[in-house]
Amino acid sequence: MALPVAFFGLFFAYPVAAILARGLKADGVWRLGRLGEVLAEPDIRHVLWFTTWQALASTGLTLLVALPGAYVFARLDFPGKQVLRAVVTVPFVLPTVVVGTAFLALVGRGGLLDELWGVRLDTTVWAILLAHVFFNYAVVVRTVGGLWAQLDPRQEEAARMLGASRLRAWRTVTLPALGPAVAAAALMVFLFTFTSFGVVQILGGPTFSTLEVEIYRQTSEIFDLSTAAVLTVVQFAAVGAILAVHAWTVRRRETALRLVDASTTARRPRGAGQWALLAGVLASIAVLLVLPLAILVQRSFDAPDFAYYRALTSDDSNIFLVPPIEAIGNSLEYALAATGIAVLIGALAAAALTRRDAGRLVRGFDALLMLPLGVSAVTVGFGFLIALDEPPLNLRSTWILVPLAQALVGVPFVVRTMLPVLRAVDGRLREAAAVLGASPWRVWREVDLPMVRRALLVAAGFAFAVSLGEFGATVFISRPDNPTLPVAVARLLGRAGELNYGQAMALSTILMLVCAVALLVLERLRTDRTGEF
Repeated sequence: MALPVAFFGLFFAYPVAAILARGLKADGVWRLGRLGEVLAEPDIRHVLWFTTWQALASTGLTLLVALPGAYVFARLDFPGKQVLRAVVTVPFVLPTVVVGTAFLALVGRGGLLDELWGVRLDTTVWAILLAHVFFNYAVVVRTVGGLWAQLDPRQEEAARMLGASRLRAWRTVTLPALGPAVAAAALMVFLFTFTSFGVVQILGGPTFSTLEVEIYRQTSEIFDLSTAAVLTVVQFAAVGAILAVHAWTVRRRETALRLVDASTTARRPRGAGQWALLAGVLASIAVLLVLPLAILVQRSFDAPDFAYYRALTSDDSNIFLVPPIEAIGNSLEYALAATGIAVLIGALAAAALTRRDAGRLVRGFDALLMLPLGVSAVTVGFGFLIALDEPPLNLRSTWILVPLAQALVGVPFVVRTMLPVLRAVDGRLREAAAVLGASPWRVWREVDLPMVRRALLVAAGFAFAVSLGEFGATVFISRPDNPTLPVAVARLLGRAGELNYGQAMALSTILMLVCAVALLVLERLRTDRTGEF
C-alpha cells in the first residue's frame, strides 16, 4: 500500500487541498460559512438535483443497453468480434467536445434526425442521456464481459438440467456471480456521468448544467473561486458517500468463483433467440456508436484533396508552437507512460485490497481510489498548477506532469477491473501452494497471475484508452509545444473558421484510428496470452 498511498497523497490529495484552500481561505482564516451561503441559492440546488438524477438515469439506461452486449462479447463467437470490440471502446477515449459536436449534428438543428423526420433532441435531456450511453457502453461491456467470459458455463448448464428455465438459471447462478462486476461498472458509469462536462455544456445549452459545468463556469467565466471550491467540496462529499456504500455492498456479495479460460466459453450462436440477440446488439452498436463516429469521419473529408489533413502538417494557424500533427506522437508517449504508472499503482492497490488480513484502513482505501473519477477535473488541473509549482515538487515545466494527471484517472479502472477477478480466486489454492513450500512471490506467479492475466491486460487497455482521451486536467497543464490530441482538437474547435473546424474533425478521426489500432493489438495479444492456460 505504500506506493499507492504516496501516489494519491502527492498527486491527488495535495493539489485538491491546495485549490480548496485558495478558494475557502482568506487572510489565513477559513470561510466555512460560504458552504451554507452557496447551497442556499436556488440555482445551485437545481444544479445539484439535475446532476444527480441525470447520472442515475444515464447509469440505468447504459446498463439496460450494454448488458446484452456484454453477454454477446463474452459468450458468443462470430466473425469480426475482435475488431468490433475495439470499435466499441473507441468512443470512450474521444474528447467530450468532439462527441458533443457529433451528437449535435446528429440530433440538432439541420442534423440527420431533423432532415429525415423533423425531430430535434438538442437542448433536451434525451440528447445528454444518449451521449452518455455512447461514452460508457464500453465500460459495461469490458468490465462485466471480462468476468462473464471466465465464468464456468457448466454451472448454469447444471441448473438447467435440474429443471430450471434459462431465465431462472441465469438469475440464480450467473447474475449473483456477476454482481460485483455489474456494481463496479455501474459505479464507474455513475461517476463519469455525475461529473459530465463537455457533453452537457454542448448538448444541454443554457437549460441544463451539472456540477462540473458550474465549477468551470464559476472558475473560468465568473472568477469566483470560493463558489467553485464549495461546489468541489459538495461533489467530493457526494462521491465519497457513494463509494462508501458501494464498498460495503460489494463486500457483502463477494464469493469465490470458478474461473476458466475465456477462450473456451464462447460458442457460435445457437437457436433463434441467440441470433436475434446478436442482431439486436449489432443494430444498437451501429446506431448509438458507429453512426456518430461516421459523422466525424465524413466531416473530416468535406474539403477536396484532403485539405484538412494536409493543413495538420503546418503551423500557419498560430494556435500551437508546432504543427498539429505532432500531437499524435505526444499523446502516444504520454498515454504509454500513464498506462505504466496506472497499472503499477492499480495492481499493487488491488493486491493489497484482496488480502484476508487487510484491516479497515486498507479496505477504506478502496473507496478513496475512485475519488479521482468523481472530483472535478478543473479542480485537479488548477491544483496541479498551484501545488506542483514549488520545490520540492516543482514539476510544472517537466513532461511527467501530464502522464501523472492521466494516470490518476486510469488507476481506478485498473483497480475496478482487477478486483472482481482477484476476489474470485479461491484462497485455498494459495494456501495449498504455500503449504507445498512455494514462496509468496511464487504463489502469486503460479496461482494469481494465470487467473488475472486477462484482467490485467483489460485494465491496461482501459488505462491506455482513458489516458489517450483525457482532457479535463490535461488542458490546463499541457504545454503549447507539446499538445495532446484532445487538447489540440478543443483548441481548434475554439477558433472560428472552417479550416480550424475541419482540422479538428481530422484530428478526431486520427484519434479514433489510433485508439482502434491500439485496442485491436491489445485484443490480439490478450487472446494469444489467455490461450496459454
